Formats: sequence, structure tokens, C-alpha cells
Amino acid sequence: VRFLTCGSVDDGKSTLIGRLLYDTQLIADDHIAALAEDSGIGTDTTQLDLALVTDGLQAEREQGITIDVAYRHFATQNRNFIIADTPGHEQYTRNMATGASTADLAVILVDARKGILQQTRRHSYIAALLGVEHLVLAVNKMDLVEYSEERFSEIVADYSDYSKTLDVRSVEFIPISALEGDNVVKSSSAMPWFEGPTLIDYLDAVEIEVSYRLDEFRLPIQLVLRAPSAFRGYAGTITSGQIRPGERVTALPSGVSSSIDRIVGYREDLQVASVGESVAITLVDEIDMSRGDLLVREGENVHFDYSIEAMIIWMAEAALTPGQQMRLQSRLGTANVSVDTIRHRVDVDTTQMVPAAQIELNEVARCAISSDRKLLFEPYATSRSEGSFVLIDRITNATLAAGMISVPISPWDRSPDETLEVQTSTITAKERQLRYGQRPCTVLLTGLTGAGKSTIATALERYLFDRGNSIVRLDGENVRLGISKDLGFTSEDRSENLRRVAEVARLMNSQGLIAIAALLAPEADSRSRAQQLVGDAQWIEVFLDTPISVCRDRDTSGLYEAAERGEIHDFPGVSATYEAPKDADLRLDTSNMTVDQSVLEIISLLTEKGFIDG
Repeated sequence: VRFLTCGSVDDGKSTLIGRLLYDTQLIADDHIAALAEDSGIGTDTTQLDLALVTDGLQAEREQGITIDVAYRHFATQNRNFIIADTPGHEQYTRNMATGASTADLAVILVDARKGILQQTRRHSYIAALLGVEHLVLAVNKMDLVEYSEERFSEIVADYSDYSKTLDVRSVEFIPISALEGDNVVKSSSAMPWFEGPTLIDYLDAVEIEVSYRLDEFRLPIQLVLRAPSAFRGYAGTITSGQIRPGERVTALPSGVSSSIDRIVGYREDLQVASVGESVAITLVDEIDMSRGDLLVREGENVHFDYSIEAMIIWMAEAALTPGQQMRLQSRLGTANVSVDTIRHRVDVDTTQMVPAAQIELNEVARCAISSDRKLLFEPYATSRSEGSFVLIDRITNATLAAGMISVPISPWDRSPDETLEVQTSTITAKERQLRYGQRPCTVLLTGLTGAGKSTIATALERYLFDRGNSIVRLDGENVRLGISKDLGFTSEDRSENLRRVAEVARLMNSQGLIAIAALLAPEADSRSRAQQLVGDAQWIEVFLDTPISVCRDRDTSGLYEAAERGEIHDFPGVSATYEAPKDADLRLDTSNMTVDQSVLEIISLLTEKGFIDG
């Protein structure tokens, strides 16, 4: 179990760790003798100064505070522990975040005399933000408030209200005196009113949930191994899932797939490798991979985008402002980035989100960050290793911030920059309607590949043009040759493609034009979002409900056959779902209708709804 001690300065974190180790008889005799000799330096006590067990820096001993993160190992009969003693001074919050980034549990110390301070709340929020799921509020220095049950209850009530706003599994409250040893390892006779566990008993018994994912395989490449015998292995530590020789894997970001030949372990080849194991994998085919690439099981998706949404802890003296240029470094590589927008700052006293023009030292904020190249990433809640990063000054290499990638905000939900304003036209919608002799609308033709979307859209465009209407046709394939040429065919990319088309159609409608969009658009939610964007009153959805057998027969490019062989992933109707519209404005089965008949049905609907004259 990995845990950290944190809290405000002088709350007794180092003393607590020293007491834990001393009372469990895990400090060697010669170390105790050295502590006895050093005790009293920079403090006001003649007792054995247990804080010196972890305060190893000269500056720490002189000032009586913790500056760096100190790690100690110890074990009980039930468990092995790694303790991170983190600093409480606000200046060293960055070091506290380092300790919390790998912890399962946080022991947050509070001085019984001072109660809950802002730094207590800040450390609690950062611990929860970094994925620490169990908190222990250790109310220390109870000996200085005469072991008052009333004072302990006041602090518990104060922190209980605050902890309800944190995303953690459990919060435990224990009154202690690290200096005297009360309720640390041994129960305190001075606090008979407390019936809970001692700190060590709690640490021994708390259930730490293992959050390893065994379903999705992830191997960040840390090193490419080469040997004179033509051996080429891709080495790293598996962060998720398990894998076996013979399984198909894909290298990201290249997208090239191959089969696993060997899994080389520390001493021998392995028949299965799981999360946490360090291995070198060889592949059947030669693939160009390097440090920072990611190996996943074939067919599994990882976010790959130019922009991310992240919670960051700002660690620089100078404030963060939008537009600032930095370098992002993560387990999956580096990139030059800029902070486009500060979504909000977190008020650590209330955990509420508040607007902010800039972010000061030790503040936590949600930001939109853009990169000069596409980034591989996963949300921090899903993967600590693939979801975390640091921001670095591009000139000095100083660490500026620690970041945790949030669940991405859908492009449908992103807000434009607040500085942008709608530029209005002097031409009214009524004037355009009179000039063009039509009301603007967007006609979406959706259906499987081979249903006839492009063919019917082209014929509809010609029919409307010949009768004098002003129209624009947005064909899915043409769009992918231009404004969507950066998109693939994953569910997310198809949704984004539809969003872009809907935005263009909305602009065309605002200019009085009729827009015809021919897209597969397989997801009902995305089509609904597009309808909301364009506007219900201007949206016409036409479902080409053609049997898949007919669509397959019409396919001259071999796409269906390739998808059935597993060569094409995310192919709606075969390797991905097509969610048929349930309430389309018009349903056409093109297996028993001609193109002209289909066009006339759409013309009839447009006339009926008053978009064109009869």
C-alpha cells in the first residue's frame, strides 16, 4: 500500500512517520542513537525528534520543515507499505502533488489547535484529483488541547462537510498525538471516548481496490532493443490488460498492425504477460516504432487528437495566461502546446468552479490545451500513466504544471472563445427568402454504404437547380477531401465529421440556401445533435432504409468484403453498429424505388413543409 502524509506546515507529518517507524520497532539502533544526538537541533524540544527520520536535507533540519518528498518502506504482519512524507508549506505544493500521484491513500494531518486550514483543503482536493481514493484525517497534537473530544468533534464536523464534495471512496477520522504516540500504533488511554482504530490498525485493514484494467492492453514503448542476431524488441511496462503470443496488436500513432511473436520476460519467454510486468515484445512483421509510441490490441481505440481538456496544478511563480507556449511531456511523448482557454479555476475552499483570467501559483484549473501535433492520450480516471503529463518551460526546462487529462469535452459541447461576437448581416432572412423564392433548410440523407445517398443527393441537387432553387450539396466523400481530411472512421471521427457538415449547413441556411448533406451518420445521438445545431424547424431527415444485402450487392469497391474479413474496422453494418432512425421525416427503400422516384418523394416533402413552392 502506498500512502502519503500531507496537510499544512508544522502539523506534524514527519513526526508521525517517525512515530510509526519507532513504535513498530523498524528503526535500527544506530539510527536511534544518531537521532538522539541530533534531536533538538532547530526545535524547542529535548525529546527524541522523530521528524528527523525523514527530514534528511540540511535545510529541513535547520528550519524544522519538510521540503522534499521523502519515501520510506516498512511492513507489518499483514502488509507492505511505502510512505511518502510530503511538505506542507504552500511553496512546496508541487512536491506534495508528486507524492500523491502514485498513492492509494492519504493521511491528512490537522493541528487540533488550528483546525481545518486552506492548505488542508488544498491538499485534500489535490489528493482526490490525483486519484487517491481513501483519506484519513489525523487530528494531531491532541495533547495540546487536553485530548478534548469536543474539539475533535468540531474538526470532524467541519471536514465532513468539505469531504462530501471530493471524489473519494472513504474518509476516516482518527485523533492522535504523534509526539506522544497516542492512537498511532497503540491505543490512547488519554482518549477513552474514541472507539475507532489506531492509525496502524486502519492502514492494516483498509480495503484498497485494485484498479488495473485487464480488458484493454496498453504497452507504452520505453526502449527499442536491438541485437546482432536481428533481434528487435519493444520494451516497456504493461500499464493495462494482458497479452499472449499470436495476438494481433496495433502500433500507435502509425496504426500499423502485426502479430506478437515472442514476449521476453526477465529470465525467460512468457506465454502471457499482464499489467505491471516489464517485458520486451517482438513482432512477426517489421514495424517502425520508437520511444513514446503505444502498443494496443488490434481494434482497441485510444484518443488521438490535437487538443485535450485537462485539470492542471500550476507550479510556477509567474501566472498562467491563455496563449502561453510550453512543452508537454508525457509517457507517450512530447509536443509543443499552448493553453487556449482557461475554462475555470477551482476554489479549493468550496471546490466550486469560478471564472479566471489567469492562474496563480498552486492554483488548480481546467484548461483547453492545443498541440502542434496529434497526441495519444487517455483520461486520467481511466489510466494514470497515459492520462498524466507535465508542462515544461521551453527555454529553461523548468516544470510549470502537472496535468491530469479529463474526459474529453465533445466538440458538440465546446464553447467558442468568449471574445468572439456574431457578425450580423444587413440582409434579412425575409429578403433572402423573397430573392431566392424558397425557405432555407438542411436535408440529411442517411443510410448504409451502398444505400444510394450520394446518387440521390446529386439527382436532388440537379432537380432543384433546374427549377430555379439555390442549393449547396455537402457530400460525405467530398467533405473528407477537404475540411474533414484529418478525420478517420472511428465513431468519434464520424460524429465530428457530421458536426462539421452541420455547422457548414447552418451557415448556408443563414444565407438563405438549401443544404443537401449525404452522410452515413450511423449514430442516433450525433444526428440528434446535428438537428439541434441546425435547428428543428430547418431540419429534414431522410432515411434510405435499404436492406444490407442490396447494399452489399451494389458495392463495387469491396468494402463489405474487406470489413467481413476484418481488414476494415468500424464499418457500420458489419464491424460497427448503424442505428437506424426511428422518427425520420421520410423513409425510402431504394431497393424497390428508382432514383427519380426517390427525388420526387423528397420534393413532395419539401413542398408540403413550405420550403419550396409547388
